[in-house]
Amino acid sequence: MLIQMFRRNLEALLEWFVIILMITLTIVVIVAVLFRIAGDSLSWYDEIAAIQLSWITYYGAALAALKRRHIGFDSVLLAIPMPKRMIFVVLAEILVLGFFVILAYTGWQVLDVLEGDMLVSLTWMPVQVTQSVIPIGAVLFIICQLLSFPDYWRATSSGHSLEHGEIEQEVEQERKKAGAD
Repeated sequence: MLIQMFRRNLEALLEWFVIILMITLTIVVIVAVLFRIAGDSLSWYDEIAAIQLSWITYYGAALAALKRRHIGFDSVLLAIPMPKRMIFVVLAEILVLGFFVILAYTGWQVLDVLEGDMLVSLTWMPVQVTQSVIPIGAVLFIICQLLSFPDYWRATSSGHSLEHGEIEQEVEQERKKAGAD
């Protein structure tokens, strides 16, 4: 199915992008520490590291939405009897998507306001580039949330927790290991 292929490709792309961001942030931090030890601080370190961290947060949140591993309340939701549970699923989804629509719109407006501004430490870098993560990350989150919704709907309607399933699987594997030892 085309949607599943798109979802897998988006997941791989986001995973690699977040990994690359984490590696580059690690390199920037190590280089900055080495320069400080040598007695020569990098003027751009604090600003760039903060930007990289925000990019990891936004793109990582989109990846978490795609995998439905973001903050949720499955236990509370599953305690609600059917069919009311599914009404709350739809309501929660509308609230989350609504928030990110507002965030994307507001982020786009912020980019207009920042037109012509440059970073303080790297005067050649437009602030719009660094802050583009806000609308892009919000739109990615919306796409990822929508792509993961059908599986979430099926799991929630059948009474399965996406949060607890992985934990229960790990516990079972550990029990098997302990029994084998």
